[in-house]
Amino acid sequence: MTEKSFKGIPASDGIAIGPVFCYIPAELTVPVRATGSAEEELARFDAARERARVELQGLYDSIEKRAGKEEASIFVAHQEMLYDPALEGKIREFVEIGQTAEQALVNATDELADLLASVNDELFAARALDVKDVGRRVLRILLGLPDTALGAVAEPSIILAEDLTPSDTASLNPSLTLGFITAQGGLTSHSAILARTLGLPAIVGMGINLLDHVYNGAFIVMDGRSGEMILEPNQETITRCKQIKAQRESQLQILKSAALKDARTAEGRRVEVAANVGETASALNAIEYGAEGIGLLRTEFLYLEDTQPPSEEKQFRIYREIFEVMSGRPVIVRTLDIGGDKPPSYLPFPDELNPFLGWRAIRISLDEPELFKTQIRAILRAAIGHRARIMFPMVSDLDELRRARDVVEAVKRDLKSASVEFAADIPVGIMVETPAAAVLVDVLAEASDFFSLGTNDLTQYTLAVDRGNAKVAALFQPLHPAVLRLIRQTIEAGHAKGKWVGMCGELAGMTKAIPILLGFGLDEFSMNPRAIPEAKHLIGKLTDDKAREIASQAMSLGTAAEIEKYMKAVLAELD
Repeated sequence: MTEKSFKGIPASDGIAIGPVFCYIPAELTVPVRATGSAEEELARFDAARERARVELQGLYDSIEKRAGKEEASIFVAHQEMLYDPALEGKIREFVEIGQTAEQALVNATDELADLLASVNDELFAARALDVKDVGRRVLRILLGLPDTALGAVAEPSIILAEDLTPSDTASLNPSLTLGFITAQGGLTSHSAILARTLGLPAIVGMGINLLDHVYNGAFIVMDGRSGEMILEPNQETITRCKQIKAQRESQLQILKSAALKDARTAEGRRVEVAANVGETASALNAIEYGAEGIGLLRTEFLYLEDTQPPSEEKQFRIYREIFEVMSGRPVIVRTLDIGGDKPPSYLPFPDELNPFLGWRAIRISLDEPELFKTQIRAILRAAIGHRARIMFPMVSDLDELRRARDVVEAVKRDLKSASVEFAADIPVGIMVETPAAAVLVDVLAEASDFFSLGTNDLTQYTLAVDRGNAKVAALFQPLHPAVLRLIRQTIEAGHAKGKWVGMCGELAGMTKAIPILLGFGLDEFSMNPRAIPEAKHLIGKLTDDKAREIASQAMSLGTAAEIEKYMKAVLAELD
């Protein structure tokens, strides 16, 4: 058979070679049977719901151990969804008109999912899938069927699926999963994020007819770096891909060992390379890969894992634990960045047509002062004796920044009055992730000790492209000239005011961007821990003059495609 090539969206680096396991979820057929009393049917539903809750808790525990609390938090949301009043009310309504528990469950979840999907918004569409995922779990239990999600995988395989729900992805056996490819999905889907965390090769958005072209047991090669899948590769292709895979893995081990040293340019200039982490486990992982600090400590997992806000003592304990793990290395703590695609259950969120432009991040903190003060108190107390910094997300003007700093100063006064020890001189800065902040850096420098570019949102807002929407994925271009101009402007304006400027967006870990950012004079690169060894290696190959030359040439180009092509040639020359 002649080999065929398919192209999707690269979601997680790595090459996988092996047989395909086509995952097609089992059809759950509702049987025709006599209906019991409303009380009996509701009791059956309640029992199945409790069984589902136990299963979801098991999934949460499994993922927390493998990938950390942030990645596992979706299963907390699923448990809460089981007891959602709207869903429960609909099921009761259908049961009381004579439907079985199974019929009521299917009708209620379909109705709720259709309502969510009808809103033209990526977030609501994702929630509709979550509702269906939860509904299928409870229905399977009602039907007395075992949990066989991907349980039929008996040999190391590459998983192909129309899409993978969080439950599907959580049930993947790492020892039998070589990688996965989905017809749908985007770079920020749960499955893509989890793949990057676990180090599994992944390609998403391969196309709606993916499963029509590939059969169970077919032999394929996939490259999560390029997004290419080759069906029935010939021996020459297999040999070549195995060589590339071996070279990459060998190089990673060499680079990983070298990454334990500080990052320096070819002429010895010190550049800090840090990690983006979410909890203690990923902080330990970051050190293993050579992180010189934490450029972004995400704290939202604390706010998403429970049905109530985290207490000051709980936050204090976790922050302190992470600071101690980092052993004197700098740690930038981002204050709660909830809202957008991360709404907690205990805050009443308005219905928003575009949550990313709505009530989120610093806007919530300033509107919920007690929530904000509790976090600041915990950070200040935990930071004693450590190199911690506080960073506010989504700031767009000086007034917001001043108000946020006023809260920090008020908390310091309260702690001092109560004779509670705290870190008095902790630096306070902001994320530059709105175009407004980027063009106001010289003004914001009045009240910001440092700046860190959040390029995921900066790209989204600059280009008016939803970074989670697979339909416009091709328009999400981090190397777009407009985005790069804002980045350069931010760095230059920050330096002119004597301020340190780092970056904690995905762009900081992309090899195609690092020479440009180095040429702009970026002080710190913070990234996924697994990207650190290669980033440090590349920085060590570049002199400052060469980096400035590359940046200048890139900025002379008019389109993202031209910059991408140029950087590909640059990296080939440096290799």
